[in-house]
Amino acid sequence: MNTMVSINCIAYNQERYISDAIEGFLRQQTDFGYEILIHDDASTDRTAGIIEDYTRRYPDLIKPLYQTENQYSKGIKVGTAFNLPRAKGKYVAFCEGDDYWTDPEKLQKQVDYMESHPECSMCCHAVKLVNRGGRSVGRLIRPYHQSCLVPIEDLIMGGGTFISINSILYRRELMASPPDFYLQAPVGDIPMLLYLSTCGTVYYFDEVMSAYRTGVSGSWTDRINRSKAKEIDTRIRLIEMTDSFNRFTDYMYADIITRRQYENELLLLIARGEVTALKEERFRHIGDQMGIYAVVLIYLNKYFPHLYRKLKPLKRYLSKKLSALDRS
Repeated sequence: MNTMVSINCIAYNQERYISDAIEGFLRQQTDFGYEILIHDDASTDRTAGIIEDYTRRYPDLIKPLYQTENQYSKGIKVGTAFNLPRAKGKYVAFCEGDDYWTDPEKLQKQVDYMESHPECSMCCHAVKLVNRGGRSVGRLIRPYHQSCLVPIEDLIMGGGTFISINSILYRRELMASPPDFYLQAPVGDIPMLLYLSTCGTVYYFDEVMSAYRTGVSGSWTDRINRSKAKEIDTRIRLIEMTDSFNRFTDYMYADIITRRQYENELLLLIARGEVTALKEERFRHIGDQMGIYAVVLIYLNKYFPHLYRKLKPLKRYLSKKLSALDRS
């Protein structure tokens, strides 16, 4: 059968989880062919060995690539730099090595929709959050309570947590020559979602078809949280990326991008520990209504960083309050 879908999986030091990801790929029930592209970014544990074992068992399906030097540490977007150039599928589905798919009909459902809606550039679905052991934490990444088209404005405001990257399936040709704002961004998922949303419609399935694992050591979030300098640099570059996206779209979404930048800039203040900046004019509407929460987070991050990193519920609360303010 012709390859309809290329599964893009990136892995690094995920010996405890990579089998769950691969098993989720292998369980897919489709009437088309697909390939499993796995990029191991020079893991120092048993991840590469586990991938090799599966490759020996499924040589026609699994196509691994093993690095001898870690590429992520060089600033390379491993999610697109190594697997996409060798992809053969009409569509690409993404899943990192510590996440996994739960619905064996996930790919079939998504491809069926995309094939019948050529105007659609990308589709996605609901995702459950699980802990490191794979047990549900009782929360979902579920932006809507019904299947629907996703407005680009919602993707802009939602940021990286609005849609889980392991739920998306998109047309491969669209990422053949991504724009500069994607290439220069410090992360790959947010700018990719934004760019794809400008290439056509985006469809959301209100079905839970995959799991996103939280609290994993070595994950992108974990690596950012462990380094204040890295967090500050990432926040600055995300602000620059959002400005570049604004120019790319010829300021078509300028109003909502401006509101999104309030949160980006506030998170940068928290990372830097700059309490007095809340008095600036551009933060006045946030400072008046969210001042106490923002000050608490800034103070903790500056003087008690270890405690700050443990206060996930408070940070989630702040993010929700900011989003509510931005929509008001």
